[in-house]
Amino acid sequence: MCPSPSTGKQDALAFLADELERLKEAGLYNVIRVLEGPQGPWVRIEGRQVLNLCSNNYLGLANHPKLRQAACEAVERFGVGPGAVRSIAGTMSLHQDLERRLAAFKGTEATVVFQSGFKANLAVIPALVGKDDVIYSDELNHASIIDGCRLSRAPIRVYPHCDPQGLAALLEEDRDRPGRKLVITDGVFSMDGDIAPLPELADLAAAHGAILMVDDAHGEGVLGSHGRGVVDHFGLHGRVHVEVGTLSKALGVMGGFVAGSAALVEYLKQRGRPFIFSSALTPADVAANLAAVELLAADDSLVRRLWDNARYFKTRLRELGFDTGRSQTPITPVMIGEAERASAFSRRLFEAGVFAQAIGFPTVPRGKARIRAMISAGHSRADLDFALDVFDQVGRAMHLI
Repeated sequence: MCPSPSTGKQDALAFLADELERLKEAGLYNVIRVLEGPQGPWVRIEGRQVLNLCSNNYLGLANHPKLRQAACEAVERFGVGPGAVRSIAGTMSLHQDLERRLAAFKGTEATVVFQSGFKANLAVIPALVGKDDVIYSDELNHASIIDGCRLSRAPIRVYPHCDPQGLAALLEEDRDRPGRKLVITDGVFSMDGDIAPLPELADLAAAHGAILMVDDAHGEGVLGSHGRGVVDHFGLHGRVHVEVGTLSKALGVMGGFVAGSAALVEYLKQRGRPFIFSSALTPADVAANLAAVELLAADDSLVRRLWDNARYFKTRLRELGFDTGRSQTPITPVMIGEAERASAFSRRLFEAGVFAQAIGFPTVPRGKARIRAMISAGHSRADLDFALDVFDQVGRAMHLI
């Protein structure tokens, strides 16, 4: 007797239960916590308030009253959804206002807004290179860069992390290779918090006629004057061809963008697949993003407070005996080692009132699991002292310090 359709479907996916069990046994199963209120320095989870040390809400803008007001006003004027892709009937005047304001803020000729930073990478990389070209990618680049590179069908040459000499060797090997060359790096690496050596990469790209692209997801709102990003941080305006940014981290909302020349932006509006085939960012998101950019341009106090908090927290953690890796930014990895121990550390922190998730393979290499503490301008000194006391107690109980 032939199996029924439902039986066949169950058998075909039977392996999933085994795979999930293996993840749990290896300490790699991600327990997804559910927030029961707005994002902030303290959040409500499972009926109680816990100190939040794992969101990307660097500047505390995700629940800022000016952003909330802008979103509400946009809904009243433009409705809740765009109703179409940008290239047909989904482009509203709000989208254009945000793109003009972002370009002025970033110091570029133009910008184009996408539904997320991930979508921005999927749009720009395949639009710039194809199977007859070549990509040079840092070995620790974000998954969205990796996926964008794969979609392009271009050969991918991976250079050692933050190693200009390693990149130089690959570019030299390919000196006579035909086709376009694209060098891609994160601006700030999200797991370790280190910064790409962008000036050296810019010199190499110029010397070899390569396009230089930086994904500055964790640099927007964090590095540079008023949070203008890694290109501004290094004073490289005009030397980086493509800047990809996100609006869902320091700016506190949702969306992504590409900044660069007017020709680049116009080309992406014609050939960037997420722009053409996916509905536009909602009016509420666009208006809240515009309010966030205006706030940052006018006042850098939140950026300064973020860095003050980060320096204090890192210094105290190191004094307690924790290894915070090679971070140069508010991203603060607390190196644990094995995934099972990192998961146990995270659980104990949560039980004591600190929400800080463990990060393990495949997000980071095996044996380099860590707690990634994300510091915010919204944290008070008392918040940070509370977290440090809990880290101290749990670290000693687990014989990590």
